[in-house]
Amino acid sequence: MAQSSSVGPVGAAVGYRPSATLPFLAEFRRQASRRRTQLALGFMVLLPLIILIAFQFDSGGDDDNRRGEFSSLVDLATSGGLNFTLFSIFVSSSFLLVVVVALFCGDTVASEASWGSLRYLLAVPVPRARLLTVKLVVALVYSALALVLLAGTALLAGTLRYGWSPLRSQVAAELAPGEGLVRLLGVLGYLAVVLLVVAGLAFLLSVTTDAALGAVGGAVLLWILSSILDQITALGGLRAFLPTHYSSAWLGLLSTPVQTDDVVRGTISAVAYATLFWGLAFWRFTRKDVTS
Repeated sequence: MAQSSSVGPVGAAVGYRPSATLPFLAEFRRQASRRRTQLALGFMVLLPLIILIAFQFDSGGDDDNRRGEFSSLVDLATSGGLNFTLFSIFVSSSFLLVVVVALFCGDTVASEASWGSLRYLLAVPVPRARLLTVKLVVALVYSALALVLLAGTALLAGTLRYGWSPLRSQVAAELAPGEGLVRLLGVLGYLAVVLLVVAGLAFLLSVTTDAALGAVGGAVLLWILSSILDQITALGGLRAFLPTHYSSAWLGLLSTPVQTDDVVRGTISAVAYATLFWGLAFWRFTRKDVTS
């Protein structure tokens, strides 16, 4: 029997190319239209402005209650745009940015399953590996955009309000504005790498459950649990294997001289964990029965 002209040699429709399904830009625009994306990115812009306004109403009291690293950054935050940016990054890095990255990466697949649209995407047909790849890349792009918006808004608002001054901190000598900006870019780069662990964990949970809130919340809770365990000194050297152990190593990039040993260890740890979680996510999804 002659093969139908509408069917290719391997049984696929003529002209069908798996690599052309679910284009990156289409998924990017689709995610941009979602309210959670708009609110998350909008809050990244709003947060530095809220901090700026809060400083305007600071009465200067309660000085005796200020302690440690946090207090030193508070005291220095109003001394220049770079210092204000450093403060904004510091107060956001341990929780807010974790939640935002978990939101983008944990909601991306689970939400499709909860809406019942995931099986239709696969019936288009979009190959499973391509669907995961596109969704992961888009989620990572939005996560990076959130980080850039936070730092960019803080730098712009802080510079307009407090001026373009040297970067100061308790762990370093005063740094010229140019060098200070380079150090801040290094801090942002390292934070982006550390947050890959959150992205990997949230993405793994996203392909495991149909509940987007469960994937996002699970990733955040596990990150918090790791942070708590890292404070238990009785664990000794085992703490070095926790994904959060080197999450604050970016402070070494502000010291004089620059301390990069923990930064390198943290980078290796983050990349290893993220690769493991993403590998498990692809392995799980390509073998999963999708019914929603």
